[in-house]
Amino acid sequence: MQFQQLLYFVAVAETRHFTRAAEQVHVSQPSLSQQVRALEKELGAELFSRARGNIALTDAGEALLPLARRILADADTARIEVQELAQLRRGRVRLGATPSVCTGLLPQVLRDFHDRHPGIQLLIEEGGSHDLVRHLARGALDLALVVLPLPTPSPALTTVELLREDLVVVSSPDAAGLGASARVADLQGERLVMFRHGYDLRELTVAACARRASSPNSPSRAARWTPCSASCARGSASPSCPAWSRSARTAVCA
Repeated sequence: MQFQQLLYFVAVAETRHFTRAAEQVHVSQPSLSQQVRALEKELGAELFSRARGNIALTDAGEALLPLARRILADADTARIEVQELAQLRRGRVRLGATPSVCTGLLPQVLRDFHDRHPGIQLLIEEGGSHDLVRHLARGALDLALVVLPLPTPSPALTTVELLREDLVVVSSPDAAGLGASARVADLQGERLVMFRHGYDLRELTVAACARRASSPNSPSRAARWTPCSASCARGSASPSCPAWSRSARTAVCA
């Protein structure tokens, strides 16, 4: 059973005339009649009574008509929905992002995206780069904004570098020991609040310190930016973050 056969059948059923039905669906009358005959042969029943030139639905035709209309309507709905998805008029996107990206980059990007594509629903999941990549690999996310490099990149995923930024240390205005700029060596002995294991900023900070034979003094850990910034505001510890995050912080970056 072919889609076109159902289309031709419905056209004949509604016009009760093969020639007018052929004109309606823009095919020749012999082609339409041939396809209707082929449909009847496949179903094993006549769909129209053609006695004395009068076209009428048989019992089989009456039974098929609402089903055929439903199939054609569903096909139209499917076409419209796919076109809307392809043209970004409607749909859903599951986006993963690291905490620093969520606070530093996403707010303005999301506003611009919603202005351009109001019918697209964005579902945001915050997490460390390692966790987000695992979620991508198993299909729980459509895309993710992560911090590179990844220690174990998945061959099934495509990675595109979007931008590069320096790593900075955030401190309270009255913090001592850090000036307008700081090197990794200057962090020796400084109290740093670190993200939990698996978060990219922690791994980057630890790796940078290790390259200079030092280790960060991290009295506390956190999984979100809020407790990190609270520790910074109290002057008890300083978190590290990408330079893009400075515009989203109320503390002073050094």
